[in-house]
Amino acid sequence: MTESGEAIKPMLTIRGICKSYATPVLDAIDLDLMPGEVLALMGANGAGKSTLSRIVAGLVASDQGTLTLGGQSYRPANKQQAEALGVQIVQQELTLLPTLTVAENLFLDRLPTRLGLVQFGPLRRMAAEALADVGLERIDPESPTSRLGVGEQQLVEIARSLSRPCRVLILDEPTAALTSPQVDRLFEHIGRLRSQGVAIVYVSHRLDEVRRIADRIGVLRDGRLVAVRPAAELDLTEAVRLMVGSNPSRDDLRHSRTPGEVVLNVRNLSRGDRVRDVSFEVRRGEVLGVSGLVGAGRTELLRAIFGADRAESGDVSVAGSPPRRFREPREAVRAGVGMVPEDRKTEGLLIPRSIRMNLTLGRLGPFKSALGLLSGRRERAEAVEIGRRVHLKCDSIEQSVEQLSGGNQQKVVIGRWLLHDPEVVLFDEPTRGIDVAAKFAVYRLIDDLAERGKGIVIVSSEVEELMLVCDRIAVISAGRLVETFRRGEWTHENLLAAAFRGYTNTTEEVGA
Repeated sequence: MTESGEAIKPMLTIRGICKSYATPVLDAIDLDLMPGEVLALMGANGAGKSTLSRIVAGLVASDQGTLTLGGQSYRPANKQQAEALGVQIVQQELTLLPTLTVAENLFLDRLPTRLGLVQFGPLRRMAAEALADVGLERIDPESPTSRLGVGEQQLVEIARSLSRPCRVLILDEPTAALTSPQVDRLFEHIGRLRSQGVAIVYVSHRLDEVRRIADRIGVLRDGRLVAVRPAAELDLTEAVRLMVGSNPSRDDLRHSRTPGEVVLNVRNLSRGDRVRDVSFEVRRGEVLGVSGLVGAGRTELLRAIFGADRAESGDVSVAGSPPRRFREPREAVRAGVGMVPEDRKTEGLLIPRSIRMNLTLGRLGPFKSALGLLSGRRERAEAVEIGRRVHLKCDSIEQSVEQLSGGNQQKVVIGRWLLHDPEVVLFDEPTRGIDVAAKFAVYRLIDDLAERGKGIVIVSSEVEELMLVCDRIAVISAGRLVETFRRGEWTHENLLAAAFRGYTNTTEEVGA
């Protein structure tokens, strides 16, 4: 009720929204979003969360149903029309233009001009303010966007939407690549927006964050809205039950393993100021986690090992092979190294090729006859088996990978390396954008690889994830490996303290 006694009307009303592709994606969704409310949407990958968000944001048209915005009929023809009406969205997949500067990306459609010329001084000041709101004070607004890591680019995406006046703000997995301090800053800004009456849709798999920021939680399963609960009343067990119908156990995630001989030996690897004289070893059957702040050099380290970015000094040895620096990923793959990249859409998949083709990419030799002819039957059978092992949810192995949810796309990337059977697998944010149940499936896959004697290196922004699956956690700070903790030694506090070490003093510490 308002102070005058009038009932508060919804900012957004959703009635009977349906959407189908090859199969139904949304089935008669009814939902109200109030001014100043944060409504979280949760559900397994493919449940319909992102599709519903994209319909509201004008990116996808519904097949049936109606939308009302501020009491008026609302049916945007495109994203631009939705933005003009006050509906903004930050999507899970990046949409920034890499050739433009950060400032240009932030204000591309509203550049300050005078007599038809861009005013770069005001533009820089506007960009600096927008970046500060999401904790990116260290980012130069005039830097090319292509130089930023995925986590930093995600924050720029958020800053771009938060800098616009809006009535409805949709955030689709906004914290997937953010550190804890950056999440805190984002939530502070969300708090200011809700006090201004902005209605917020918050799509996330992270229940701890959802309960902290949301007023209500809507749970989707197989395209249906199965529950809407006050956030404080929904715990993890009940959330997972509503999402998938069962509660996965953590008891079977770790096997008792005795690491074998060294399978990956990295010595004095350096590339610019992001990878600085890094040395470590990984043994067969061991899972090494790499923790640190966004921009600390975690992704850059994996890319230097894999040859995606050429290291300037140092070397890598795989399974006792002579030390070398890989000049390109092909050399690393031949040496027995696989990598699941952070940005699956641009680096991990061929869009819009089939699931089968993406799974067997670069590994067609085993499916050829003595005459060199490809056996499509054998290739398809192997692709189907890999899809089963990673619990891939799809209509057909011939389906375009573009049609899969983000989590299922990630499973395809991981599945490809199961087929290649490398000695070492590098995982960069392996569960980014994946729901709770799918995360456990990925953890089991990682554990199975380690059980088979593979060496595993995992970069993750989720400290709890590293604590759950790793035998050791190495901390990168300002490009240097500053400390390594064994299971039983680490805590949230000492991992975070190590992560800040490179930014608070000049002591050069290298651990292995």
